[in-house]
Amino acid sequence: MKLIKAHVKNFRSVEDSGPFKVDQVTCLVGKNEAGKSAILLALAALNPHPSTPAVLDKERDYPRRYLTAYSERHTDGDAIAIDTEWQLSTQELERIVAELGSGVVTNPVVKVKRRYGAKTADIEVEVNLQAAIDNALANCGFNDAQIAALRTSQTTEELIAKLSGLPEPTPEQQKLLERLKGYKTLTGRVEQWVRHYLPQFMYFSNYDRMDGAVQFDQLQQLTTNGQLQLDQYSGARLFLEFMEYAGVPLEEILSVTTYETFNAKLQGASNNITDQILEYWTQNPDLEVRVDVSAGKPGDVAPFNSGTVGRARIYNHLHRVDTPFSERSAGFVWFFSFLVKFAQVKASGKPVLLLLDEPGLTLHGKAQADLLKYFDEKLAPHHQIIYSTHSPFMVAPDKLLSARVVEDQVALSGTRRVSQGTKVREDVLSNDPDTLFPLQGALGYEIMQSLFVGKHTLLVEGASDILYLQALSDALKSRKRVGLDSRWIICPTGGIGKP
Repeated sequence: MKLIKAHVKNFRSVEDSGPFKVDQVTCLVGKNEAGKSAILLALAALNPHPSTPAVLDKERDYPRRYLTAYSERHTDGDAIAIDTEWQLSTQELERIVAELGSGVVTNPVVKVKRRYGAKTADIEVEVNLQAAIDNALANCGFNDAQIAALRTSQTTEELIAKLSGLPEPTPEQQKLLERLKGYKTLTGRVEQWVRHYLPQFMYFSNYDRMDGAVQFDQLQQLTTNGQLQLDQYSGARLFLEFMEYAGVPLEEILSVTTYETFNAKLQGASNNITDQILEYWTQNPDLEVRVDVSAGKPGDVAPFNSGTVGRARIYNHLHRVDTPFSERSAGFVWFFSFLVKFAQVKASGKPVLLLLDEPGLTLHGKAQADLLKYFDEKLAPHHQIIYSTHSPFMVAPDKLLSARVVEDQVALSGTRRVSQGTKVREDVLSNDPDTLFPLQGALGYEIMQSLFVGKHTLLVEGASDILYLQALSDALKSRKRVGLDSRWIICPTGGIGKP
């Protein structure tokens, strides 16, 4: 399934975002406090990934100024926070056809929405119930009179009741009856398929960073008490996910009696992550990730002074020194943590849609460009990505049509400013210069790169020089002589210098 449209309502600063299209990689651009995080958090609650649980809490998430009027504003049930449209793939439709027959799903676009108070999302699929009934009755040995009577059923329950009233059903007819009872409803069975295909949403923010050291006995206690999913332990949780990625789960670490039992796995996982980092981390190619599991030393700070302690360290081949993971640059720590999180997603093999809140915020501009490359080459072929940013280096200048402008719009009522809430616009030509700045910066950087780094840029004084050169080139080509190569871009630079 592919997400093609989203619409956030009644969530924090977002009273009504308006519907907006979603691409394979979608960039939400806006200034601070525009509501970008609110959009991502609302999406995360649609079908949350177990590692990033999200719920809709009316007191916390519903727009506060309307909270006392909640019942009056939503007389037909709880408020909808997120409304989405999805496209079923050809393979997914074929699997439904294989079980229920052709013509059952009449529209490959399905709607999925999540309300306050609901444990799961609501799914709406356009189903031709008559086609589903006809397909179910076919090739089951019914005579024409029986088929005529059975196919008049208006619901699956009515069909089950009629089948149950058959005096002497054949084994095949009895099997059909049991299958329908297992479905409960044919429409419900289609919805079960859609729910099975619906990707989970994994939310990852700029502040999710792996801890450099953990005490595994403490982690086990937090896991037993169900506290490890709390935000305050996100760094420790990431370290544990790295260990699981290495093939060394927490239970094995605490029960193992020999160091070599899991040392090889740790080295293998460390080397794998190091290779990924070096492929896309161009800031420093001399780094190596090393993970050590050993007994805590009495002189260390609690809780690392006892029990089994895991430590991540970064070795620098150039300086021949290793340092604690937590003492590396914030950009490197975030990038490594992100790779660990994605490694877990990749290992699960399940469809996941990635929600990245301000990714690479602490990265150098060139490293942010590396991150965009990682998105395109490693993530986008397998996962949809929606990320927010206000950095011009995190906006792909060749994919501006995939950018969505996020604004906290304000209207004037007389002399009073009235909030209209967060809006998401597909039209990138916003009137707010602060909102447009990242897009303008991305385009400006791309133009300057073309001017001064590009291989075939010809700088001239003014526009008249372009006309002269083009006319001269055309005249030469008309005489079958060599003119100006079409790869050259002529750019006027008059006035570019300062007086």
